[in-house]
Amino acid sequence: MKHADRDAYGVVEAPNVVRFERLLPGPAERIWSYLTEADKRCQWLAGGAMEERVGGAAQLVFRHADFTDETPPDQYREMNENGFVSEGRILEWDPPRVLAMTWPGEGEGSEVRFELFPEGDRVLLVVTHSRLAGRGEVVNVSGGWHAHLAVLDAVLSGRPVPPFWARITALEAEYEQRFSQT
Repeated sequence: MKHADRDAYGVVEAPNVVRFERLLPGPAERIWSYLTEADKRCQWLAGGAMEERVGGAAQLVFRHADFTDETPPDQYREMNENGFVSEGRILEWDPPRVLAMTWPGEGEGSEVRFELFPEGDRVLLVVTHSRLAGRGEVVNVSGGWHAHLAVLDAVLSGRPVPPFWARITALEAEYEQRFSQT
């Protein structure tokens, strides 16, 4: 994958694994703070407390109204306005290089791994979501990560936040088509 493309598509690495790469303005410590600090993380993904240790709790409070004023699709309206709490556990904590955590989902849940690789004044962020329950979940989380990472890139770059909800349906359709060939 050409990671310099700020809107690059995720890649299926195995039937239940999808990987994203984004080259972001550094330094790594800054990006780490947007992964781990609730007040910064809620600007692009989800708030919630995170215990800074392996085995610690990782609470994610998804409330998309924190970073977009768009009207969500009906199936996401309550989560958008009232929030949705997701409880996970820290699997790996190596600041500012690696954060891995469990991610509740279909079946037994999945895992998300964030890796940071400095490249001059920029940092390559690699997000790998694994142990996904099936193709439907791969498509769903791929559209979500794609849209969330676009928001993170905009926040870190000082650009206006791009549409979020307006892209979700289109991204899921694009990923459905892309992944039908894998």
